[in-house]
Amino acid sequence: MPEHITASTDLDRRSFLRTGMGGALFLGTVSVTAGLSGCATSPAGGGYTTLEDTRHGGYRYRFLTKDDIVLFQALLPALVGPALTEKPERRRAQIRETIERIDAGIYQFGPANRKELRGLFDLLNFSVTRVTVARVWSGWANASTAEVDAFLNRWRTSGIGLFNNGYIALTKVSNVAFYGHEDHWHVSGYPGPPQWAVDALPQFRAGA
Repeated sequence: MPEHITASTDLDRRSFLRTGMGGALFLGTVSVTAGLSGCATSPAGGGYTTLEDTRHGGYRYRFLTKDDIVLFQALLPALVGPALTEKPERRRAQIRETIERIDAGIYQFGPANRKELRGLFDLLNFSVTRVTVARVWSGWANASTAEVDAFLNRWRTSGIGLFNNGYIALTKVSNVAFYGHEDHWHVSGYPGPPQWAVDALPQFRAGA
């Protein structure tokens, strides 16, 4: 089984945001309003590229919208920071591949968690709530890593549970997608599965 599916299955066993009735109602209202205001509401689909990275490798997005992709392009340098290479082309590829794994992982979640994350992403993408609750004044495409880092720190230390849980959700999906890939195991000090497991378990075999 691909590792992103294994990771996503583990994450799907619990709620990401635990918003309760009030939080769920708030996020649902934001999602509806964001859709009416013109925010992207459909998955980006296949062939989506950005000005920063025109390659897409044939991947087809099934959950993340074009706005979500821009959001994670801004978030990842702050969330995984030094673990990204400084080589521009490879750095862009690392970010693109990580966002693709985030999309693939979330697509495997159950409907309830997907709905929670949709509400969270709409909250961050809708300009009114981006400014009022995230305090990021420019669009995510123009936000500096310092601005994004400050936003993440505010939500991490906030006294509002919705923001704390939103921070945890963003870091979980990003860290699993980045550090869970074998290309980045060494960054976290994980040496990879022991050889006996690779030999014994079919999911480690190439093409399995």
